[in-house]
Amino acid sequence: MSEGAPEQESPSDEEVIELGWARQPIVSVLGHVDHGKTSVLDHFRSLGLERQASVMAREAGGITQHIGATEVPAKILNDTCSPMMGGKKFNSPGLLFIDTPGHQSFTSLRSRGGALADIAILVVDVMEGLQPQTIESLRILREKKTPFVVAANKVDRIHGWYTERGRSFIESWANQRTDVQQLFEERYWKLLSQFSEHGFNIERYDKITDFKSNLALVPCSAKDGEGLQDLLTVTVGLAERFLEERLRDTLGPGEGTVLEMKDEVGLGKTIDVILNRGELNVGDTITLVSSDGPFTTHIKGMRRPRGMSEMRDAGDRWESVDHAIAACGLKIVAPGLENVLAGTTLRQTNEESEVAAAAIEARKEASISVELAEEGITIKADTIGGLEALAFELDKMEIPIRMATIGPVNKRDILSAQAAGNPLDQVILGFATKANAEVASKLEGEDAEVKFIASEIIYRILEEFEEWRISTKEDMDAAERENLVYPGRLLYLRDHTFRNKGPAIVGMRVIGGRVHVGQKIMKTDGTPVGQIRSLRTRGGDEVKEGHQGEELAVAVMGPTVGRHIEEGDEFFVDVPSRHARRLKKLELTPIEEEILEEITRLHRQNDHFWGR
Repeated sequence: MSEGAPEQESPSDEEVIELGWARQPIVSVLGHVDHGKTSVLDHFRSLGLERQASVMAREAGGITQHIGATEVPAKILNDTCSPMMGGKKFNSPGLLFIDTPGHQSFTSLRSRGGALADIAILVVDVMEGLQPQTIESLRILREKKTPFVVAANKVDRIHGWYTERGRSFIESWANQRTDVQQLFEERYWKLLSQFSEHGFNIERYDKITDFKSNLALVPCSAKDGEGLQDLLTVTVGLAERFLEERLRDTLGPGEGTVLEMKDEVGLGKTIDVILNRGELNVGDTITLVSSDGPFTTHIKGMRRPRGMSEMRDAGDRWESVDHAIAACGLKIVAPGLENVLAGTTLRQTNEESEVAAAAIEARKEASISVELAEEGITIKADTIGGLEALAFELDKMEIPIRMATIGPVNKRDILSAQAAGNPLDQVILGFATKANAEVASKLEGEDAEVKFIASEIIYRILEEFEEWRISTKEDMDAAERENLVYPGRLLYLRDHTFRNKGPAIVGMRVIGGRVHVGQKIMKTDGTPVGQIRSLRTRGGDEVKEGHQGEELAVAVMGPTVGRHIEEGDEFFVDVPSRHARRLKKLELTPIEEEILEEITRLHRQNDHFWGR
């Protein structure tokens, strides 16, 4: 490609309509974390003359945090793939890549925004094979009947494999040593077996005779830029061959998927949208979805990323447009966008009849399809689709859900989790969402009011949740096996001294919690007093335990009345540190919780880590 070529070589919207070309296919990139989804997209983005900064280099841990979209114009597609096309050119005006944080976002977009992706690329690390997210992606691709290509990434990790940037896999294969080819074949047959277990037949793309019966596998190295032209060629070729009718759906009322709402300086509230059907114009009436249901507004302005700028990172590389046709990424300016729900559908509704029809569909999207139980855990997410995806995974684990809502974690969520009867349900799971400023501190550290587990990746939430459940259950079982010391508060009654020492026997009232034979007691300033040897009721019956409101004759070994303790004194049951940790996971009465907090405060004056 020459240095002086113009930045934007793709045909204009008007040319697309005039020539009757199909719209560009929308390609979703899926796969397990760290298998190279974003690296593949980064390579495609780098094919343009103005190489953009790497998305992956900016994002936490190399994991995509938000859905992004990148257009690759036809000129770049044809130039890149020309060695494999034998002089032929694609009919497509380009490709629109969608990069997602994982299978859950794809679920959200597919279920909420219609059939957003036309075709998918499933990225698999050739050395690691199918992993949990890969398998979940396969389930979704089958369920949604989405055609896809397998990118067998990281061939450069095969011992002895020699890569060359920009080279096709066919050229690369011919230049590998025989022993290296054998190592690849071992990995390939393992992959073939794994895909077969899930009902898919894969074959190396250059050996396929029937693309309808076999999945094309394209070996590549996104890191070193080898085999990526093969991947592009196969992806566009399959889309043009099998999705021709679908890709001609460029005219008529516009329909798209809202990726996210942003507050842009100088523009106010905007929404990033993938227009996947029809066309939109400035001034059009559109119907959107909020948590309260459908609402209509009008488009005040539209902007598109210039050249191959990635939507999340376009900066000032945007151009204003009055008209757009599918498929493309758009930033839309309109009044009243504050409550629009990400992952839902934008519909063009210039006619009154279209408004009524769109409102029906929008109400369906605004409803949360999560089955709730009287008892269970609390879940949160940033989108309806994300919430339902998390709920789906929990259902497979047979975990009941008590409350499911969208947005940041708030006080109501904490109260819901605290009210759960089972300690194993006193947890909040948050997918792609955080706690609001009011309650954030209450969910941090060992003293958190309830357990809060949050991540951008669903399977990580599930892993941490399962670990917490196992640990909590072990503590609960240990507590049952061991005679736990529960918190209690006692009052030494006046005129109720029966013996001064050896042991001191005095009358006491249990004013909160409980007390048991064998427990140690301390003063309310933390001073140790002694150990309870026996408890007797007013009728003289010996008992093992006393509860709130009861008055008992308490024999305490250690103190002397008048020297160490006095009538009217109050005492705490001295709870051991390890017991305090377990008690926090059990269901205590409000007064027991209050007493435990006071005991904890006393001990932490001398030991900051007590009870942690």
